Amino acid sequence: MQIPTGKKIYFLSDFHLGVPNHVQSLQREKKIVQFLHQISADAAEIHIVGDLFDFWFEYRTVVPKGYVRILGKMAELSDKGIALHFYVGNHDMWMSGYFEKELNIPVYHEPVTFEYNGKKIYVGHGDGLGPGDHGYKFIKKIFRNPVCKFLFGLIPPFFGVGLANYFSKKSRLATGKNDEVFLGEEKEWLVSYCRHVLKTMHVDYFVFGHRHLPIDFQLNQFSKYINLGDWIKYDTYAVFDGEDLQLKKYGNA
Repeated sequence: MQIPTGKKIYFLSDFHLGVPNHVQSLQREKKIVQFLHQISADAAEIHIVGDLFDFWFEYRTVVPKGYVRILGKMAELSDKGIALHFYVGNHDMWMSGYFEKELNIPVYHEPVTFEYNGKKIYVGHGDGLGPGDHGYKFIKKIFRNPVCKFLFGLIPPFFGVGLANYFSKKSRLATGKNDEVFLGEEKEWLVSYCRHVLKTMHVDYFVFGHRHLPIDFQLNQFSKYINLGDWIKYDTYAVFDGEDLQLKKYGNA
């Protein structure tokens, strides 16, 4: 794709709407909606790279309560002709067609490579990639199993959503501190993953979420790894202007 003159490609992730409580989640949601409104002036495409919600499950005729502001803004942008892309995260992996049918937004369950103005950008949420973390990778396979998803769907929403929200918050609280510091290139699993991918293909920019820490890491002379941070603590995003992809903070010039 050749980006139209004056247009840009935006990437943001890890909103975790729903936590830690309704009041703070709503404040965060309004801030994100404001940001989406502002960038709509020059956005050619917007990539939401996972964990928009702290929990999301689509029953056959029911979706989780709330989030009308951001869902409405996404529908508005889509209706205006701005292409949106959504990547499932580890907190909102149970998507079943609602975004595609209601919002006309494609949903990706694995990393995807895009090419803009001759630059290859590899995008994914980032969970379960790279070496180690075998316990989570096993759990991820179980959660993504269609049979397990079907069985969970048999639980009435009142109990199913309540149970999932409980474990979602426990998981977030248990692992949150690990996201506060850069572990060094040898221990950062997404750095290792990027280097593994580069052995078989050229990528100009790797864009991931999940880590909750804004990271701008030069992998080699030609390739860079960007982690988008989050909108709980950092309010960071990345923007590609047709030549360069940069990590930025909302509110900064």
